[in-house]
Amino acid sequence: MQSPGLSISEIVETLTFQSGFNTNVVILGTTLLGFASGIIGVFALLRKRALMTDALSHATLPGIAIAFLAAQSLGFQRRSIPILLIGATISGVIGIVCIQFILRHTRLREDTAIGIILSVFFGAGIVGLSYVQSNAPNNSAGLNAFIYGQAATMSSSDVILMGSIAVIAVLATLLLLKEFTLVCFNDSFAKVDGWPVSIVDLLMMALVVIVTVAGLQAVGLILVVAMLIIPPVSARFWTDRVWKLVLIAGLIGALSAYTGSVISALLPRKPAGAVIVLTSGVFFALSMFLAPSRGVIAASIRLLRIRLRIAGDHVLELSHDLNVSTIPNQAFDELSRIRGWSLPLRWLLLRALKHDDSVVRLSNDGLVLSAKGVARGHRVARNHMLWEQYLVSYADIAPSHVDWSVDQVEHVLSARLVARLEQELAKQGIDIPPATPMKPGGAG
Repeated sequence: MQSPGLSISEIVETLTFQSGFNTNVVILGTTLLGFASGIIGVFALLRKRALMTDALSHATLPGIAIAFLAAQSLGFQRRSIPILLIGATISGVIGIVCIQFILRHTRLREDTAIGIILSVFFGAGIVGLSYVQSNAPNNSAGLNAFIYGQAATMSSSDVILMGSIAVIAVLATLLLLKEFTLVCFNDSFAKVDGWPVSIVDLLMMALVVIVTVAGLQAVGLILVVAMLIIPPVSARFWTDRVWKLVLIAGLIGALSAYTGSVISALLPRKPAGAVIVLTSGVFFALSMFLAPSRGVIAASIRLLRIRLRIAGDHVLELSHDLNVSTIPNQAFDELSRIRGWSLPLRWLLLRALKHDDSVVRLSNDGLVLSAKGVARGHRVARNHMLWEQYLVSYADIAPSHVDWSVDQVEHVLSARLVARLEQELAKQGIDIPPATPMKPGGAG
């Protein structure tokens, strides 16, 4: 056990695989497992099989108990990890088959079927483990590690197993990326086009089963689903392309497992599996908030910019309605009250208008607009009138009922659509407002 006080040298040695054979085995094995889990988890996510993987992991527990009893009856004097994993695989596959049977022969929904099988198999596994602990001969201890994981018991053969699974995951993804993507996004089209959807789907689920069973010893059946789901969900914030999603998910899974294992090795009595999952959660939170396109912060900034642009359109449109180049403070305050703008939003709005050069300065008389601001206000007001006339003339909507809908559309009309509106209204002989603003009548 390492002391709580950590030196820089200890941290560097652990990070660079110089802290001992056992520690290196755990870090390398979990890193390879995280990489494979991230890659395969992408297809479980796109196929909407997240809950299915959870059921699969819980359904492995009865197989572990039965495999242990079978190994004991065959004369094995200690736990045989390969036999236990084979039992877990068989039990997990049976659980998935039971879910599919319920879905095919009943009217129950998928989440209900998964809940039933997950609970029943997990309960059966707990009963099996209790029987093993009470009635089996020696060497039955340690099976509970498959529930919560025990990465510290990993051996070099386990690392070879994790590496083999990672290689299989990468090769299968490279060879079948197109087929996996097609089935995940549009299996109906794939069937019509002649693709063997059932075989492709079976291959995806087989990879999920392999990764799930391999992760039982490292993180346990309760937490292994996190390694399959959190990395691809985190990667989804960063890209819309499938091949990039696969790559980023694999890297996040590997980095989460590597970081979690290092932290677990440096801190005493911190289980590696739980720390790895917590590290994955940190990467998810960072991705959710900091991703440049889909992140919460980026989306909030984007929505704020849109709101400020629309609010600015309303302010500048007011100058057209009043036929002035300086909007009185009283008029701006009244518009703010009607629109429900808060004081912080008003402050940001004024700064945005000045930054856009639509407002020259803020004077005691009000907002002094530039020529650019006057032109923008005229353009918004003109778009409002064009769309309003179009709805009245072509959609047969009463003039008293179009203002609200027009107010939503006037900010997003493109130049091409405006030209189309002008053509259609000209056919009806409707007067079209001039494209350039008239000289304002004064400061009001």
